[in-house]
This record gives sequence, C-alpha cells and structure tokens, in this order.
Amino acid sequence: MNEKYLEALAQYDLTVDGVRKGRSGWICDTSQGTMLLQEYRGTMKRLEFETQVLGQVRDSGLIQVDDYIRTSGGELVSLSGDGTRHTLKHWYTGRECSLRDQKEVRQAVGKIAVLHQVLKKIPTREEWNLGSIQVETVTQEMERHSQELKRARNFMKNKRKKTDFERCALSNFPVFFAQAQEAAERMACLGGDDPEAVPSLCHGDLDQHHILIHEKTVAVIEYHKMHLGDQMRDLYHFIRKTLEKHDWDQALGLELLSAYDRINPLARRDRESLYCLFLYPEKYWKQINFYMNSNKVRIPSRNLEKLKSLEQQAAQRNRFLSVIK
Repeated sequence: MNEKYLEALAQYDLTVDGVRKGRSGWICDTSQGTMLLQEYRGTMKRLEFETQVLGQVRDSGLIQVDDYIRTSGGELVSLSGDGTRHTLKHWYTGRECSLRDQKEVRQAVGKIAVLHQVLKKIPTREEWNLGSIQVETVTQEMERHSQELKRARNFMKNKRKKTDFERCALSNFPVFFAQAQEAAERMACLGGDDPEAVPSLCHGDLDQHHILIHEKTVAVIEYHKMHLGDQMRDLYHFIRKTLEKHDWDQALGLELLSAYDRINPLARRDRESLYCLFLYPEKYWKQINFYMNSNKVRIPSRNLEKLKSLEQQAAQRNRFLSVIK
C-alpha cells in the first residue's frame, strides 16, 4: 500500500483491519465499518458544504449516504507527508444499480424520492453562495444548448463534402430543434413568482453509478455535483437512462413516476418540468456537442450508431411524451 495513504489513515480515530483499491481510492475495513479514503482536490468551502448537508441527511435515518469522517483532530482532510489531502467517508459494499433490473430500478426511484424529501427540508445557508452550488437554471441550460445546436447546424450545412454523421444529424435537426424550442419555452413559463419554483438541494449527477444496492439496502453516493436547483432534473436523468435501456417502455416509465409520486408527491409544476426535460432532445444535443468538439473528419462509427438509434426510438419516445404531457 502507498505510504501516503497509511499516513492519512493514521490520523483517524479508528482501527483499520484491511485495505483494498477501489472507487478511485482505498476501500478500508475498519472498526467503524467500511470506509473510503480518497485524494481530495476540491476547495474547503465545497467540502464544508457537502459535510453540512450529508450530515443532516444521515441524521434523518431515512437514507444511507457517503458522508465524511473527521480526523481525530476534528479536520475534514488528512495530510500525508507530501502535502496530499485526503478525505475519509462512509462506504458501502453493494454493487451499482442495474438499469436492466426493473425491481432494482423501482427501489432506486423510491430512494431518490426519499432523498429529495430530506434535501428539501434542509435550510439554505448564506455561505453556500458558491459557483458550484448556484448553477444555471434548466431554462438557461436549454437555451444555451439550443444556440449550440444552431451553430452546429449552420457549420454542417456550409460544408461541401458531408460525412454520414453530418447528413444524419442534418436530416434529424428540424424535428429535434422544434422539440428543443418548445421545451425551453414551456420551461421558461414555469419561473416567476410560483412558490414551487424555489430551488432545492439536488444530487446533481444521479445515474446508476451513484446508487449502490446490497440485498435490501440502497445507498445514494457521490455528491460532488450537488447544487441548488430543480430536483426533477435528478429524477429525469435516472428515468431517462432507464427508459433508453427499455426502448422507452411506457408502462415502465409511468410505473417509475408513480413509485416516486407515492413517496414524494409530484406537484403540478414538477410534472410540467418533467415533461419539458423529457421533451428536450438531450441525447441529440450530446452527439452534436461531441461532434463540434472533436476531429470532424473522422467521427467514430459508434457515434453515428447512437444518432441513428435516436431515429429508431423516436416513435416510442414520442408516445411516452404524449402520455405524460
């Protein structure tokens, strides 16, 4: 084991029984349970923010999270001899949620609902006025992405010799851009003085990789992108990734929304926000964004395949949109 990790672990008031590599760090079996030791490169203000929030989530007793452990001296980071900073946090031995397993997905959505309930009750603090916490709104992001789509369309149209990817992207542009515009316009109308529009704490990066399942235990981990915003973005990202694996199965999608609603009831604004998020062609934008930031002469074949898969799933996706509208 690397000596600097031993130096870091020695600063905590616990006994280490075993250590193994994993999850970009060292998984430690200790006298206080399983822990994860990692190098920390962020700011102390960000770490304090995550610690304040995750401590309250753990104290609720409703959901398991990877909150931080302080050193025997009460510090949030431990230093090795070369000055490297480390954090130690609670960890779980479960595996990542399988999007193919509908039972696991339903479990995960239930825990997302619980997490949102707990996060919504945590009062905002003045010191949270950080760039990583006060992020752009969904409307701002949609409008920015739409401008990027227009620039990419103009660039591709002006090329004399077009690749298969460019031809496919241009043929799909009118339909997807129309959806992008409608989604942004409807989302913009949800702002204003609506009390439901007050930002809440969100996980910020919720997918199958951040949900660990062990028998009947479900833990939601890694809050490095936690911010104030619309919690429906969390739910949308997880359900969208699930439905893409299940060819936009309407019944499954509605079942997942109902599973969330039973625990954390969806308000009218929440449902409209979800519809706008699902309507916006995020996967199409991602492929176009990749294209604009890559070598445009040789686009990997898998990216063309992903673009074509959007065509193939368009009918199923549109049917799902029609039932949640």
